[in-house]
Amino acid sequence: MPLLLLVAGSAAIAGAARRTPVPAPLLLVAVGLVVSYVPGIPDYTLDPEVVLPLLLPPLLYTSASDSSYLDLRAQLRPVALLSVGYVLFATFVVGWAVYLLVPGMPLTSAVVLGAVVAPPDAVAATAVARRVGLPSRITTILQGESLLNDATAITAYKVALAAAVGAGATWAGGVEEFLLAAVGGVGVGLILMAPLHGLRTHLKEPLLQNTLSLLIPFVAYGVAEQFHASGVLAVVVVALYLGHRAWEVDFATRLQEEAVWKMVAFILESAVFALIGLQLPIVLRGLGQYEGVAAAWYAVALFLVVVAARFAWVYPAAFLPRILSARIRGREANPTWRGAMVTSWAGMRGVVSLAIAFSIPVTVHGAPFPHRNLVLFLTFTTVIGTLVVQGLTLPPLIRRLRFPGRDPQAETLAEANAQAQASRAAEARLDELLSDDRNELPPPLADRLRMVLERRRNAVWERLGQTNPITGESVDDTYRRLSREMISAERAVFVRLRDHRYIDDEMLRTLLRRLDLEEAAAYREAG
Repeated sequence: MPLLLLVAGSAAIAGAARRTPVPAPLLLVAVGLVVSYVPGIPDYTLDPEVVLPLLLPPLLYTSASDSSYLDLRAQLRPVALLSVGYVLFATFVVGWAVYLLVPGMPLTSAVVLGAVVAPPDAVAATAVARRVGLPSRITTILQGESLLNDATAITAYKVALAAAVGAGATWAGGVEEFLLAAVGGVGVGLILMAPLHGLRTHLKEPLLQNTLSLLIPFVAYGVAEQFHASGVLAVVVVALYLGHRAWEVDFATRLQEEAVWKMVAFILESAVFALIGLQLPIVLRGLGQYEGVAAAWYAVALFLVVVAARFAWVYPAAFLPRILSARIRGREANPTWRGAMVTSWAGMRGVVSLAIAFSIPVTVHGAPFPHRNLVLFLTFTTVIGTLVVQGLTLPPLIRRLRFPGRDPQAETLAEANAQAQASRAAEARLDELLSDDRNELPPPLADRLRMVLERRRNAVWERLGQTNPITGESVDDTYRRLSREMISAERAVFVRLRDHRYIDDEMLRTLLRRLDLEEAAAYREAG
């Protein structure tokens, strides 16, 4: 029952957020904070054994499969500098600052906290980028960073934790573990991606293909973790490959898969942000000696250190390589201070940081882990602070910086040229097929094929500035409206015939499915 309440409540709040100017993640966190103190609400403890293997893989998979492999490859250097370099930099800067700030905290515990709060969250970054419409290069860099940085942070956390519990961790051992986790995770992904794609393309039933699609992120994550490799990197590698080759899958599978993963991502993202807010009573319960002003001061100071550390890394990482390397200057676009500003400010933390923090052992060799409750509290306040402060101010910051907008005219022209080339190839193939007696069609049906092809070729060109002088509608809008009215009239007749028992419900579903596909095709042709 508590799980049902969490899913239903978070989905309802996320749906309501679409009618407000407040981003859904922030509203979910805020409501979670309030609801956590409502009498009778059960404790929703973030169990790392659930979050990391069960929630993280599908969220990474859906984000990575929607990303562009080619764009990520083009931005690999800045993505690597953020997902590896920045995470390690933030781990030690934050750890050293906390060590100096909190009396009596061991350096090893402080570095554990640094590793916990180092990675910006994949879900938060994607959700905000999707809403504010960042320039494509910045969006690619932020998405690439958020997809890969969890692997760096989890490995850094394991090394820091080993040092904190006296497991004999060394710098050389930490580097070795990091390389093994990274190389192993990528290796597992490379090994799995082709067989999984082959299985997807050979399954002929869309339901089976989509069932496999839901299992893939867990399979990749689980196999990698069995070999002590990075499950995060394995999921990302597999998802990027499958997303890049999605065109090879049957169209019915793609239609179903898109709907299924949109629903899964919506439910999981909503539940994750609600869970963040619901952690407040659990985090505060054992704070002990650090309650009150001292805890608030540590929280504010850590938030400022986290924000400052990102600026301290991003600006040099954006401009110094170009100054030092002529090859980079000739190969990559020139970064701007505006882009570096947005990248620096888009450092929201999320559920992965909290899940890692909750995995810190309660005791070490029979004694309490040093300052564990304070680490949990500071992780929580950093997550909330970055989500609220940076999440709320990022959209107006982007508007204030006035990034050059996309050029719809140029994009439509490129689309029209691509469609024209594809249509010529399709027309040549149709003529070739119809010249074979085995493919003979009555002239009306052959003309219909050509008419559909012509409509698809002309639809994009018609979007270049044409509007109805009376209604103000574009050609697209008019085409969609008329198609919808015609299909609605057919649909009403089918329902009336079913109600009068001229056809049964099974036939009605078949006919309605056909109309649904035609309506979807009409929207695709026009848009």
